[in-house]
Amino acid sequence: MSQSPAAFSDLASLAQGLAARNFSAPELTEWVLKNLQADSCNAVLAINPEASLQQASAAQKRLDAEARAGQCSGPGFSLLGLPIAHKDIFVTRDWPTTAASQILKGYISPFDATVVERLAAAGMVGVAKLNCDEFAMGSGNTHSAFGPVRNPWDSVAVPGGSSGGSAAAVAAGLVPAATGTDTGGSIRQPAAMCGLSGIKPTYGRASRWGMIAYASSLDQAGPMARTALDCAVLLSAMCGFDDKDSTSLDLPAEDFAAQIDQPIAGASAATPLAGLRIGLPKEFFAEGLSDEVRRAIDAAIAELRRLGGQTMEVSLPRTGLSIPAYYVIAPAEASSNLSRFDGVRYGHRAADAKDLQDLYCRSRAEGFGKEVQRRILIGTFVLSHGYYDAYYIQAQRVRRLVADDFDAAFQSCDVIAGPVAPTVAWNIDTASTDPLAEYLADIYTLGVNLAGLPAMSIPIGFGQQAHARRPIGLQLIGPRFQESLLLKTAHHFQMATDWHTRHPDATKGQP
Repeated sequence: MSQSPAAFSDLASLAQGLAARNFSAPELTEWVLKNLQADSCNAVLAINPEASLQQASAAQKRLDAEARAGQCSGPGFSLLGLPIAHKDIFVTRDWPTTAASQILKGYISPFDATVVERLAAAGMVGVAKLNCDEFAMGSGNTHSAFGPVRNPWDSVAVPGGSSGGSAAAVAAGLVPAATGTDTGGSIRQPAAMCGLSGIKPTYGRASRWGMIAYASSLDQAGPMARTALDCAVLLSAMCGFDDKDSTSLDLPAEDFAAQIDQPIAGASAATPLAGLRIGLPKEFFAEGLSDEVRRAIDAAIAELRRLGGQTMEVSLPRTGLSIPAYYVIAPAEASSNLSRFDGVRYGHRAADAKDLQDLYCRSRAEGFGKEVQRRILIGTFVLSHGYYDAYYIQAQRVRRLVADDFDAAFQSCDVIAGPVAPTVAWNIDTASTDPLAEYLADIYTLGVNLAGLPAMSIPIGFGQQAHARRPIGLQLIGPRFQESLLLKTAHHFQMATDWHTRHPDATKGQP
């Protein structure tokens, strides 16, 4: 390799390096594979160097044939030859897909998920499958059959979940970007707790084909990377109509990076967010928000004001109701979606079953972890005769009210800003003692999924004292289809601050 990539490089920098021929796509891939093999966070579940290097060689041929690769007009860049790792919820032909569950251990899909396929078509090189909460059910990535993921900033802390392996791998510098999924905050929360940028698009923007379903009306794919710009370019490649997904929105392709560096219409370069109305939900700043998170959020909001943004108080009165509504709807859909995993067609099969019924029961009991079993049982209960109307239908009505609250708030503001989680990342050894406490950590993120809105997290600081190495994120929420506005806001914030450049390099001392 003529020039090694800098550790913790973002995608834009690596694209420049490829375009300048500082290194080749195969050399970059070998460098990333070496990093992945040194994983100390338990973030990596599978690598396939042969498949990765084949993809890298193909990408290099395209780079050699396209003199303009990586030299786009405007702020965007080419993804050709850049590495990407995938959350183990997306099925892949070249790596096992387990959903971090024993019931799918060793499963190899005959096809790639649409998101995987589209990033590969853009020339990205798949390098790994990453750990997550089993079937994406969790907020700390402690519910994986292959062990918990550790936060690279503080190894005794969770990385957030369920896309914790994706967040930890990027934050640790193992890979510059990764895919994630967000059913109730599972991109935004780990991005916040690992000091990254991550975005969940509007429901239906990214195809769910080949994404192992947890809750079909809530699941959405999205990218996690170091910067808003990286996320914008990744999201542009990931999104688009897919006729294989019945929930896919038939919308034209959009380049989310096209105007990302331009000021808001009518604003100046000095105050690029002038005219942007930023709503601050009073329910997000009420009791339950820790002082250290509040302090970081207040400082970030002050920076948004300095950039020209105008803040105002808004109300999302059903914020508290989003938790019970979500934890009825999501388990109900999970109960249905996970019924297909029975030990017959693929995955774990119990030995010495007495009959088919015994095979089903024992295979599922042995294959599913405790949290997955808990949510299946809850979902089956709320869908059962006599309880469907009392719980499931009522939760769907509350869901509509939560969405109405957001619609009303956006009548007076353009984006909503607030915390991602009430606290910094908690300790791994306390994660499984109280499931309800873990559910309550999702209070600021669940409503977005219930309403199908786009939202993202960007790094804004760290905790205090014993938590001084635990990152904090700012959540930005937009109206449907306003991903470009969120990314623009995040990008201008990052051009004025350096939180997104911090990384957990032990040689650098405290952040």
